[in-house]
Amino acid sequence: MSAISLTERFQLSRFISGEKASDGAITLNHRRIFILPTASGLGFAFLVLLLLLIAFVYDNNLAYLLAFLLASVFFISILHCFKALSGLVVEAGLCNPVFAGESAGFNLHISNPTTSAKTLLTIKLQTSVAFALEANSKVSLILPADTTRRGWQQAGTVTVSSTFPLGLFRAWSPLRFKLKVLVYPKPASRHLAMPEIAADHAPLGHRKKGVDDFYGLQSYQAGDAINHIHWKAFAKGQGLLKKQYGGGDSAEIWLDYALTPGHHVEERLSQLCRWLLDAEAAGIRYGFSLPGLKHAPDNGTSHLKKCLEALALF
Repeated sequence: MSAISLTERFQLSRFISGEKASDGAITLNHRRIFILPTASGLGFAFLVLLLLLIAFVYDNNLAYLLAFLLASVFFISILHCFKALSGLVVEAGLCNPVFAGESAGFNLHISNPTTSAKTLLTIKLQTSVAFALEANSKVSLILPADTTRRGWQQAGTVTVSSTFPLGLFRAWSPLRFKLKVLVYPKPASRHLAMPEIAADHAPLGHRKKGVDDFYGLQSYQAGDAINHIHWKAFAKGQGLLKKQYGGGDSAEIWLDYALTPGHHVEERLSQLCRWLLDAEAAGIRYGFSLPGLKHAPDNGTSHLKKCLEALALF
């Protein structure tokens, strides 16, 4: 752990948001753990002072004894509260990409290399998660966080805290990691028909419309064949859609940003995201084109991931 100056040590931000973001494991020690009395602790301290006042006024030895006994419990609680966090090692894990609007999961690994169990522990990002650790044990926790926009989303400050043993004090440690999650654009809710292959992209033997192979999804119209209804989409509450079919020599389409309908950038990216997911689910080979970027037609998890990453970072 690198040293910090006296000015940095007393900066208010250290107590709230923690020190500089780290890309490695962080060990909780005296420099990172802060302690303050809780509301119950302040009430307990007031009770001790009141007993001391009574003992002084009435010169009562039993009142002195009770006051000093409670005072010793109060101060010893500080040490136990500190030990509840001291020695814990917190390390950032991997985060899986999500779509905008979904809850991201930031993965953290917490280990207890000490010989004593750690109880009444809480870790918080946007919501609090309670946990406990036995001696020489480790736990992995996933902390949820809301997402609203595409691109990289930083985890922010993670706070580990404890009120062990009596709830008189709260020890906490704000931590920051170089932890982020990639957020894909939110897929469009409308299932527009997939585009045909543009002339300047079309490979030899490209697919023409016919009746042989699945081509895309379109809104169901009265009079369309019932056997073309996409019942799985209907069961998921996505509306009544019909399957389009095409015939020809190869199942390939191009998904081009320049040819995608939309009133603004985000709407176009959202529609492209929907087409990518639909084409992958249908097993269609799809090419992908953004300004300055082009991926040749392919399909599979790796190809889909590359295309979605390009949309997220566009």
